[in-house]
Amino acid sequence: MKTVVLPAYELEKLSHALQVLKDGGLVAFPTDTVYGLGAMAFNPQAIVRLYQAKGRSSDNPIPVLIASATELTRIALKISPMACQLAARFWPGPVTLVVWRRLSLPKEISATPTVGIRVPDHALAQALLTAAGPLAVTSANRSNQPTSCTAAQVLDGLDGRIDLILDGGKTPGGEPSTVVDCTQAIPQILRPGPIREQEILESLTKT
Repeated sequence: MKTVVLPAYELEKLSHALQVLKDGGLVAFPTDTVYGLGAMAFNPQAIVRLYQAKGRSSDNPIPVLIASATELTRIALKISPMACQLAARFWPGPVTLVVWRRLSLPKEISATPTVGIRVPDHALAQALLTAAGPLAVTSANRSNQPTSCTAAQVLDGLDGRIDLILDGGKTPGGEPSTVVDCTQAIPQILRPGPIREQEILESLTKT
């Protein structure tokens, strides 16, 4: 497979990326944190390719990115008041919320009853998600390798393994999102990130 690299901020390039995704392909693109590698969230075969491209264990769930919080109900079965409050405070932004997932979501994304969901704060990512709908997205790098903040870094790690890279320049964040489990009574930080635990807790105490 030849990995194509295209400049991101041209309408026809975005249309091409959308077609690649609809055809079951894998597209890397910049987000507000690091470059993500995406597949259509309701295409099991594409999600399997996502695991294979990264060399990622199939028992390691893949988060879903959505264009806005209004799409939460497409992915989440139960949305707790805690999750709603954190979404209102930090989305769009670098916080992934772990919630109970709908059974319609392919088990290839998550073999567990939960799934991570995020709304990125990045114009290109927003445009792609608005056009494509929910995407299964993981960091655009080989598993156990450093995350990618530029298209060149993505190409270095995944050349020949994915279909397309949208080059949108260096990502503004450079650090993967904070992951918060919202399925219990008290939020649990599963992965530290740009939004610190104290900010999470303080946001839940404000009325």
